[in-house]
Amino acid sequence: MTLVSTARYTGPILQYKYHRRRPQPGDSMMVMVDAMTPEKPSPFAIWWYAIRPRTLALSVSPVVAGLTLAWAENGDFHLLLALVTLISAVAIQIGTNLNNDAVDALNGTDDSGRIGPPRVTQKGWATAREVFHATHLAFFIAALGGLYLIQAGGIPILIVGILSLIAGYAYSSGPWPISRSPWGEAFVITFFGLVAVDGTFYLQTGFIDVPAILLGVAIGLPAAAVLLVNNTRDRESDTLAGRQTLAIRVGPLGAGRLYGRLLAASFVMITLLALVGEHLTGALLGLICIPLAWKAHLAFRNATTPADFNGCLGQTASVQAALCLTVSLGLIFTAA
Repeated sequence: MTLVSTARYTGPILQYKYHRRRPQPGDSMMVMVDAMTPEKPSPFAIWWYAIRPRTLALSVSPVVAGLTLAWAENGDFHLLLALVTLISAVAIQIGTNLNNDAVDALNGTDDSGRIGPPRVTQKGWATAREVFHATHLAFFIAALGGLYLIQAGGIPILIVGILSLIAGYAYSSGPWPISRSPWGEAFVITFFGLVAVDGTFYLQTGFIDVPAILLGVAIGLPAAAVLLVNNTRDRESDTLAGRQTLAIRVGPLGAGRLYGRLLAASFVMITLLALVGEHLTGALLGLICIPLAWKAHLAFRNATTPADFNGCLGQTASVQAALCLTVSLGLIFTAA
């Protein structure tokens, strides 16, 4: 295997442009990406890493949940509308992931000491410009899909679409990046839960009701737990980078308690969903995921190394996916 040394210009101009970090005395014009970086993977592998495929279930699950609830309540299903909704949701998440990859490398959050999965800009596998171009392409695809969705959903979907695109950029960029604040988990509950589930439901039915809101919160809570695990793993490097994430604010013990409450609250929402209508009692099938959630909770509380947290990250994502699947199947069986 050939090893190469790579460096990138991340001087004050770029740091201010992409992160609103004002130049400081002694700022270097060059930052070593990795002193010794493995030879580049194939182009396909690079962009596969860049879009973070393991995270995409977090945007697929709420769309599937919203579609299932719409069918259970309305007895109707618009396939093309569903497909465009799914493509647009995934494209927004991919764009958000790509923008985060480039911005975190430019502002120094991701450096050679990164302990999580590889980031292509930080590794030198792609330039920040290339990753930003890919970001814009992903958001453009989402916007194209949004034009079709607006025809079906009108002004409410236009507003949701604009807010979602702005949020995708604002998660990492701008004067107050969400990813550097304590509001990341709230952001995830809102956009990967309420907005995604209820927006999908509204497009299929033309209305939003209490069950849709409950399901949106139920799906968003474990997604927020995924971010909490990620930020707890990275709390030391994030502190050095000047971040003030919720994991940093509450500390390891507080994060452990919050993690358990996020997952527990999700099952409370599912129970409430089943109680608001006889045709929704099948949602209780989701409660069979409680042992899986408990196992993930124990893994999080006992995690001490980056590898431990990475394992818990996968377990937590599995909880959300399993919850979505079982609730959806339960709703289908009840409504059939």
